[in-house]
Amino acid sequence: MDFFKKRILVVGLGRSGLSAARWLIRKGADVTIGDIMSEKDLQGELYREAMKLGAKLETGGHRVETFLNQEMIIVSPGVPLDIAPLKAAEERGIPIIGEMELAFRLFDTPVVAVTGTNGKSTAVSLLELMIRGSGARLFVGGNIGTPLMDYVMGDQPADYVLVEVSSFQLDTMEKFCPVVSVLLNITPDHLDRYSDYEAYVQSKLRIFQNQGAGHYAVLNDDDERLARFRPKGEVTVLRYGMEERGGRNAFMHGSRMITRLPGKKDYHFDIEGFHLPGRHNLENLMGVVLAGLALGLGHEVIRDSIRDFKGLPHRIELVGSIGGTFFYDDSKATNVDAAVRSVESFDRPLILIAGGRHKGGDYSPLVNAAKGKVKKAILIGEARHLIAGSFEGIIPFELAESMGEAVSKAYRSAEANDVVLLAPACSSFDMFSDYGHRGRVFREEVKGLDNVH
Repeated sequence: MDFFKKRILVVGLGRSGLSAARWLIRKGADVTIGDIMSEKDLQGELYREAMKLGAKLETGGHRVETFLNQEMIIVSPGVPLDIAPLKAAEERGIPIIGEMELAFRLFDTPVVAVTGTNGKSTAVSLLELMIRGSGARLFVGGNIGTPLMDYVMGDQPADYVLVEVSSFQLDTMEKFCPVVSVLLNITPDHLDRYSDYEAYVQSKLRIFQNQGAGHYAVLNDDDERLARFRPKGEVTVLRYGMEERGGRNAFMHGSRMITRLPGKKDYHFDIEGFHLPGRHNLENLMGVVLAGLALGLGHEVIRDSIRDFKGLPHRIELVGSIGGTFFYDDSKATNVDAAVRSVESFDRPLILIAGGRHKGGDYSPLVNAAKGKVKKAILIGEARHLIAGSFEGIIPFELAESMGEAVSKAYRSAEANDVVLLAPACSSFDMFSDYGHRGRVFREEVKGLDNVH
């Protein structure tokens, strides 16, 4: 692909957009970076880096004429594809792709991709541990934090590229084709961005669209939507679920996971040493193990990885205990289904801290999960009144204006052996820069309690 002197617009000044722009400028492209935010609001490290690149910068809104004056547009995941300038460019026939799609076209290393509504980052991190444990060279990137274009610009070849893929990234895929694709689950999310749930489902299923003979599609057979799905082509489908059923390639039997792959011997994996709580983590573990077996990783490497994996920050992470009350940070539970799974992971009484920016979901599944488990909910953020309306008369609750107030109220409501659980069921962008920031503030507020008591 020749990009010399090509007019290319990068829409969205984030990490992935900046990485794409950097590589395109190295290749001699005429690059413009556009962002809807004003120059004043963009001031920061990414903005300073963009200024150093020498690209043209357009801030404070999208200009249709700029979009129509391009030979290609690279759109960042955070930019909705239905904005008027993009639609106008699409009608003009201007190619519109994402940073991950651009990167995929520029290397031939086998790609392993993981998507799903919940559990992507944890699954990718566990699969990374397995692949590295086998001695293979690996690049890890995508939605987990490092743009895939960074691999293109690097000088260290890998045996595999492992990527976490969001629905927004899948929306701009055309040729992207992993040798192994894992779809962990699909539950309602991002309904503020998609027209309806089915549109979101179809976005997730795009991960399989280019796969064929010699490729593997790993699917959660306990997910109602995925159990009915049949990928096209000659891709080998591997299914998993908690119970043994016909056609399943992995299932649980007591404290063991049993795997059955076509043409390979059965393996039994002891999961008593697996550190992550909850059914959802066992489901995701099965998907990861099947992916590892599909890649030909050894039984011993997989077994050791199951035992050694400690999980990721802000995913049902114990951050402290005070006076017999335990505090868990699951700030990554940014949608209703993730919060439900978090609540269901505990068999002790809960004080639930929830709320943030509403994403268009229905909170009734969280109410149902909370019955008999949640003694009280402390609700914060923009969605606190909306969630309160769902909890009214069913789950006792209080409102809080800050994380500090929420933690204090939760602690006062708790007794010995209770759990205070941060599982917001919402995004963090009303009060925090991201879910990690929200989790760190929660941790600091817990530490503040410990200093007082």
